[in-house]
Amino acid sequence: MESWRVALFGDGGVGKTGLATQTYDPTLEDVYRKQLVVDNKICSVEVIDIPQETEHYGLVLDQLIIEGQAFLLIYSIASRSSFDRIEIYRQAILRVKGPNPIFVLVGTKSDKAAEREVSKEDGAALARSFGCTFEETSAKTAQNVEQLFTCLVRNMRDTNMRDTNMRDTKPSEEKKKPKHKCQIF
Repeated sequence: MESWRVALFGDGGVGKTGLATQTYDPTLEDVYRKQLVVDNKICSVEVIDIPQETEHYGLVLDQLIIEGQAFLLIYSIASRSSFDRIEIYRQAILRVKGPNPIFVLVGTKSDKAAEREVSKEDGAALARSFGCTFEETSAKTAQNVEQLFTCLVRNMRDTNMRDTNMRDTKPSEEKKKPKHKCQIF
């Protein structure tokens, strides 16, 4: 069975825990696990809800980033300041993981449309600039929560498959090269 680790990043109060617990069974404090079936394959997703205070402790945060295979960058559609801080979390992840981690930008609390401070277009534009997927969700109504994690698992599988194919390509190219050159006289 496939097993994936996903870390949630965002300001306090944006709904990280609500998103994690909406479809996941709590196992340890701030860690949630759930088995999913994605494209007829069973997988286990471990969701790490990064506590707000951890975001200020370098080594602890770095270790959580190292262990993560994908990252949800989460803001509340009802909080412009949480949206404006997303780049800070992204930069912290890039600093540790390098240039190509798997991100999904998530606007939470879509059920609070009357309190919206961040347009869907702003979220989509930021995701395009990051080169990642974008979803708006509501843990309260379960809107797009399952779809979010299904999309994330597919992204992780695709990335894992590309990485595996790149590693496999190099040895096979070497096998195609003749070990001894033929000389024609």
